[in-house]
Amino acid sequence: MLDALSEKFEKIFKKLRGSGVLTEQNIAEALKEVRLALLEADVNFKIVKDFIERVRVKAVGQEVLQSLTPGHQVVKVVWDELREMMGSERAGVALASHPPTVVMMVGLQGAGKTTTCGKLGRYFKAQGKRVLLVAADPRRPAAGDQLASLGRDLEIDVHRADPAQAAHTDVVRICQAGVERGRAQGYDLVLLDTGGRLHIDDELMGELVAVRAAVQPHEVLLVADAMTGQDAVTMASQFDQRIGLTGVILTKVEGDARGGAVLSIRAVTGKPIKFLGVGEKLDALELFHPDRMASRILGMGDVLSLIEKAQETFTLEQAEDAQKLLSSQTFTLESFRVQLGQVSRMGSLDQILGMLPGGQKLKGAMEGQMPEREMKRVTAMIDSMTTRERRDHTLINGSRKKRIARGSGTKVEEVNRLIKQFLSARKIAKVMAGSGGRRQLAQLLRSM
Repeated sequence: MLDALSEKFEKIFKKLRGSGVLTEQNIAEALKEVRLALLEADVNFKIVKDFIERVRVKAVGQEVLQSLTPGHQVVKVVWDELREMMGSERAGVALASHPPTVVMMVGLQGAGKTTTCGKLGRYFKAQGKRVLLVAADPRRPAAGDQLASLGRDLEIDVHRADPAQAAHTDVVRICQAGVERGRAQGYDLVLLDTGGRLHIDDELMGELVAVRAAVQPHEVLLVADAMTGQDAVTMASQFDQRIGLTGVILTKVEGDARGGAVLSIRAVTGKPIKFLGVGEKLDALELFHPDRMASRILGMGDVLSLIEKAQETFTLEQAEDAQKLLSSQTFTLESFRVQLGQVSRMGSLDQILGMLPGGQKLKGAMEGQMPEREMKRVTAMIDSMTTRERRDHTLINGSRKKRIARGSGTKVEEVNRLIKQFLSARKIAKVMAGSGGRRQLAQLLRSM
């Protein structure tokens, strides 16, 4: 998501920084391109108009025009305004002083509401909280079955009505019973997975209003599909007017959504985006940080989120062990296989590249290549080796390479390339670990 917008911003500001001296004219030309880029990203046109005007007023100010680095200063102004437009500070879910914290999840069918309930439950369980999921959609037994399945996978309790009687059970009573169970049994959070519809209707809204009035939830979160663009913003406005939202969770942001919902929802509804669903797996849920998102849009990366992902994936001991292993001769193809597995647990390479400064350039350089598929091919080749071969690559002769290629569905040339890349990576890691690493590394790269 937002890759196209980020690429356009990077080109606009590169041109602006290269102009030397800023004038009102070249600022106006740059902002015209920014306006077009935001509209193409499906950002609400009123929001774009106000955004451009605020940036123009600040960018044309004496402080910017007299700056030693005016081009960079304009980028800073745009960053500030993007962050402000998306909410300035991260919101998250505020836990109640007297548990349980009741979170009511609302949304239309197909937005990923039930799965998001599971993701949110996993998120808080990882923080040491006791979570109770409540299946509050008796009209759709499949939704209750899905939530029960998620609960089993996550080892989180699920409260639901008797499936045989569910269709005739009052939704308000189910939610009240779930909240009462949460209070009586000492749960920290109760997540209500309310019913969705294919479209907004009076019956749906009336039901949700009744549930909210009965259980008085601390949070009412709309789960919206980022792929729907401005439709998600319109839906958020309608839900907020009828029910009263406290925040939004955007799903499917890992797809090719243009980003209009992310950039518009807070400005149009006044309600913050609290989480982003970034994949299908149950750990693919991220806190939304407006400042970090603004940095990613402007091609500055999001190193803090990358560090947090690494900390979730690796313990300090694992990181230290990996560093020692990389810098020693004991780093083998077997070790390499383990490291690939740990990196893949952090998320897709596309997501990781998006968090690095200049990540868009790296993605552009890899155009036409598929890093995820390449990692799988490398893993398959290593898995096709014997234990001795993985621990001592010098054993791999011509006949063994043919066997490895057959076993992994690859070619001998690819096996040769893997071994060459492995040896190069080991040399670089060892050089970087030693004294004078940068100088030696430069010499090594020139010789390769």
